[in-house]
Amino acid sequence: MFSGIVQCLGSLVRLDPDPPGVRLMIDAGGASEHASLGDSVAVNGCCLTVVAIDQQQLSFDAGPETLQRTNLGQLTPGSQVNLECSLKIGDQLGGHFVTGHIDTLGKLARREDDGEWSTLWFEVPEPISRQMACKGSVAIDGVSLTLVDVSPGSFSVQLIPHTLAVTTLGACRPGGQLNIETDILAKYVEQQLEGR
Repeated sequence: MFSGIVQCLGSLVRLDPDPPGVRLMIDAGGASEHASLGDSVAVNGCCLTVVAIDQQQLSFDAGPETLQRTNLGQLTPGSQVNLECSLKIGDQLGGHFVTGHIDTLGKLARREDDGEWSTLWFEVPEPISRQMACKGSVAIDGVSLTLVDVSPGSFSVQLIPHTLAVTTLGACRPGGQLNIETDILAKYVEQQLEGR
């Protein structure tokens, strides 16, 4: 479980084929200090397991489902990624409950910069947008954000200068695909309503 508060930016060192998946080696900087084999780390919001540690470099395996549903397979050496270590009981929850299980890839349709602030509009499959509500929560590439406007198949968020500076979202451009995880409570509510 995560909070959607990115702890640091990492950089992809290598992405090696390891059929049927891949192995990602990431320079995790300071996030590697407390990492142990088997730990869960959110990489661009996707929960992955640390399978090897070499000083500041952490390695993770990503299988076919992960590669199909996330943007991790699109990374190239040097690509920056958002990193967050999993929550411990008693940790501060600054964002919202994020599972690290990506629902879909969202396409950045439009970006409007206003000084140091930005508003981003995303396109997502319509069933995913049904799990969103204005002023609710969404995780985009692992960043906990508040939804501004929601309509069938799209939504918007506003980003403050700090978020743009310390996450990968500052470099996002229209056409880019980002990992989207809707709020876990919305998923359960939708499932219960469908069951009626």
